[in-house]
Amino acid sequence: MTITNHSLFILKLFVVLGSGLVAGVFFAFSSFVMKALARLKPSEGIAAMQSINITVINPWFMTALFGTGVVCLFLVSFSLLKLHQSASIYLLVGSILYIVGTVGVTIVFNVPLNEALAKVEPTSTQGAALWESYLTDWTFWNHVRTIAAFLATGAIALSLV
Repeated sequence: MTITNHSLFILKLFVVLGSGLVAGVFFAFSSFVMKALARLKPSEGIAAMQSINITVINPWFMTALFGTGVVCLFLVSFSLLKLHQSASIYLLVGSILYIVGTVGVTIVFNVPLNEALAKVEPTSTQGAALWESYLTDWTFWNHVRTIAAFLATGAIALSLV
């Protein structure tokens, strides 16, 4: 294994681990966290999610979510140069799935929903009305990014073999 192949292997492994970790976090939200928050009074659910949305902005999670996306950008470029190699298509598809389906969906859909929720007073009528649509909309887009991260993990793992 040359230095280049070794570095590429490490980058792929980082993306497999990062996208798998992100898929797991998002899966937890889709499978039980949002359901648990929905069982609370709207004011309690809103306050809890507002706290989660502040706490999630930390170096560990941001590195997993966005650091993986940055490495995927590099892997897209690399895979386009090596399309003649059979594993490159897995690398390309997995990286694009992660960039568009996980990072893109997060930025375009989930973050704006979080920002809107951050602006409401949890005990207000406006907050309760927003919370009802937030639960449905945010969870739908979370399902999308969960599936994208999961599929990206599988595709990029296939590029390792």
